Amino acid sequence: MGEIVSDKMDKTVVVKVTKKVPHPVYGKYVKRSKKYLAHLGSVDAKAGNIVEISAIPPKSKNKRWQVSKVLR
Repeated sequence: MGEIVSDKMDKTVVVKVTKKVPHPVYGKYVKRSKKYLAHLGSVDAKAGNIVEISAIPPKSKNKRWQVSKVLR
């Protein structure tokens, strides 16, 4: 589950996935995020939408995810 931060490519979006992990020394939970290139397919999604992504066989060098559904 992540937020679409860019939809400027053809049939591809950039999805930022944020998770909370404990700091290795202090134990306080901090936010860590990672960006994934995801294939759009037939799903209609815009920048700012919250989407769910699922793994697929590689479509290109960096694209290994697909937008499965739009949550918000």
